[in-house]
Amino acid sequence: MTPFHTAVFTNPSEYGINAVFYAYAAFFNVIYTFGMETAFFRFATRQPSQQQEYFNQAITAVALVAFTGSSLLWLLADSVAVLIGYPGLGLYVRCFAILFAIDALVAIPFARLRLEGRAVLFASLKLGSIVLYVALNFFFLYICRKAVAGEGFLFMQRFAKVIFKPQWAVGYVFLANLIANAAQLPAFAFVFKGFRLQWQWKRLQPMLQYAYPLLFMGLAGIANEVIDRQMLKWRLPEGFYEGITTDGAIGIYSACVKFGVFITLAVQAFRYAAEPFFFTHSNSPEVLARLMHYFVITCLLMYVCIGANIDWVQYLLLGSSIYRQGLVVVPILLLANCLLGVYYNLTVWFKVTDRTHYGAWLALLGAVITVIGNYVFIPMGGYVASALMHLICYLVMSLACLYFGQKFYPIPYRWKPLLRYAAVATVVVYAAQIFQVQEAIYRTLLNLSLTAGFLAWILVVEVRPLQWRVKEYLYKKH
Repeated sequence: MTPFHTAVFTNPSEYGINAVFYAYAAFFNVIYTFGMETAFFRFATRQPSQQQEYFNQAITAVALVAFTGSSLLWLLADSVAVLIGYPGLGLYVRCFAILFAIDALVAIPFARLRLEGRAVLFASLKLGSIVLYVALNFFFLYICRKAVAGEGFLFMQRFAKVIFKPQWAVGYVFLANLIANAAQLPAFAFVFKGFRLQWQWKRLQPMLQYAYPLLFMGLAGIANEVIDRQMLKWRLPEGFYEGITTDGAIGIYSACVKFGVFITLAVQAFRYAAEPFFFTHSNSPEVLARLMHYFVITCLLMYVCIGANIDWVQYLLLGSSIYRQGLVVVPILLLANCLLGVYYNLTVWFKVTDRTHYGAWLALLGAVITVIGNYVFIPMGGYVASALMHLICYLVMSLACLYFGQKFYPIPYRWKPLLRYAAVATVVVYAAQIFQVQEAIYRTLLNLSLTAGFLAWILVVEVRPLQWRVKEYLYKKH
């Protein structure tokens, strides 16, 4: 939705408000599920015959937290809005209070679909929600907005004036999200078959013991991902960027963060698929090493394809030119997202060895780096400092996770070729930024040539070993 939103919100301050609220939402989503998704995976995998009981217990615990948390947020919405620096926007807080509860209630059912290998159904529900979200955004922010302004769709102007208020335009993004997520609930009726509220402390206690480190790990992880928006709100001096408010700077930075959407989606898809895979292949470290190898190559290919072609990709993702002044952070954030993917691969060791408390400490380490780094450097470097803190945070976390992982659960990762690929990819990306040709067409051709050269090099280096592994696999099979 970034191209659409940056075209609709020509004032980046509006997009900045959107970004800050979603940054807070990320924290609440972790609190509401408090690690019970992974706990459900772990215990249901260990005792498949007890899957329904663990499902009942997980849903009951999550529902209790969701009801309590959302009730408090609803009642204290106006005060919360003032606390986060947006007085008068308590309505947005109430909208998110309902959204948090819905997201929490569908989290465990989605986890169950993943556990049972229902990938098509899982993807269909997610895709359906996204399609509805996109359609509602278009309806509210384009059709209704134009109808109210008298610029089109005049046949529905009276209706549009009833449901759309231009001064609350940002809120319609949240409303679309709420409706789209709520529409998933009826689809889970069959998943809830056999469900009943259940509170058995004997069953819940070990789940909580397993999950609570994941809660802190999740909070610290989210801090590493999104707290820079809140830190920019608190620490960026007003007027740091000429003619741009603090919310506007947050909006510009948040729009440029979305250039990493393809890598982010790859990492997210990996996280959804990897947890069941980790547990079922915990006795095959060579398989896990191979998974890391090809995952990193995939991320680096996206890093080069986007980073080396920002000159023309920017017109696909940014709807208004004012957001383009933040493009300097894009290569930094792309590489940071690659490192985040590396980190998630490395976390396999503490999940399969039940040492999840290490994950909490590692995430806390990253959060400390992120918070202190942003606090110190934002007043001097603005959102470039925030981007660099992402990179440094994920690098330190990955190195620390690798160190402890090789002590407790050695995996034979092939680091030399991966480091070589990453170095060459970074050279290609920054060469495309440095060697600027005056004519746009020649500049685009040069950047595409650099990208194609990197892709060809990877294929030449990787195809032969891959062919050998396939032949070896087929030989063993027969």
